[in-house]
Amino acid sequence: MSFLSYLINGVSLGSIYAIIALGYTMVYGIAKMLNFAHGDVIMIGAFVVLNALNVMNLPVIPAILVAVVGCTVLGVVIERVAYRPLRNASSPLAVLITAIGVSYLLQNIALLIFGADTVSFPNRITLPALSLADGNLVISSVTIVTIVACIVIMAGLILFINKTKAGQAMLAVSEDKGAAQLMGINVDGTIALTFAIGSALAAIAGFLLCTAYPSLNPYTGSMPGIKAFVAAVFGGIGSVPGAMIGGILLGIIEIFAKAYISSQMADAIVFAVLIVVLLVKPTGLLGKKIQEKV
Repeated sequence: MSFLSYLINGVSLGSIYAIIALGYTMVYGIAKMLNFAHGDVIMIGAFVVLNALNVMNLPVIPAILVAVVGCTVLGVVIERVAYRPLRNASSPLAVLITAIGVSYLLQNIALLIFGADTVSFPNRITLPALSLADGNLVISSVTIVTIVACIVIMAGLILFINKTKAGQAMLAVSEDKGAAQLMGINVDGTIALTFAIGSALAAIAGFLLCTAYPSLNPYTGSMPGIKAFVAAVFGGIGSVPGAMIGGILLGIIEIFAKAYISSQMADAIVFAVLIVVLLVKPTGLLGKKIQEKV
């Protein structure tokens, strides 16, 4: 049963990566920029949940909603203050450097407010575990909630993009900002909405990540953020289903690498697999090749 147990743990970890990767892939697909501060928004969301639980004594669902609202506002502010003035910058490096700067800014603000110590994150998911194969395989409630949350979020996001006017506006802006603006679409508002959705999902991912791996400090979001970016590229950055597939595959690869090869080499193996995939299919698993007229 160990193989099946590792597989389920990999899907659970991959589901967290997939939720985080959605923020990367949506922002890149619509704004054509990489928001490397996204991993630190996850950390901020987790700290907000922690304080809502321990200081405000809120139940778990309201605590998550507080974090979702807080991270949504944070994402919109970051887009408005840091990224929007550089949207038409002559060099794409300007936006990239700004994103790295915002990342370090959020980390240092967290250091000032919450301190550098690693704190324990409580597990407030009280659902019963699922026992299979006469008790030989036990799936924890955290794993079940994480996988279900990923499926629900993915389905909801696909329906939102395909069935609502705001979602159709996102698709139009991702295809051609200029043409979308001529058709009366508010490009700035659409991009701000994309940041808001991605940041809200980051808050949920922060809660799930710290519940599954119960420790939190100002640097908690850095490595999961990088791995989620890898997952987005793996699946085909800009593709919402690709983010889910890439995240789950990355989680499975990481867990199996830790179990059967080496826990110290697991991260290196994850990045090596990405390199191999990009050598074979540079656009990622579900990415589309874009032809540019010269």
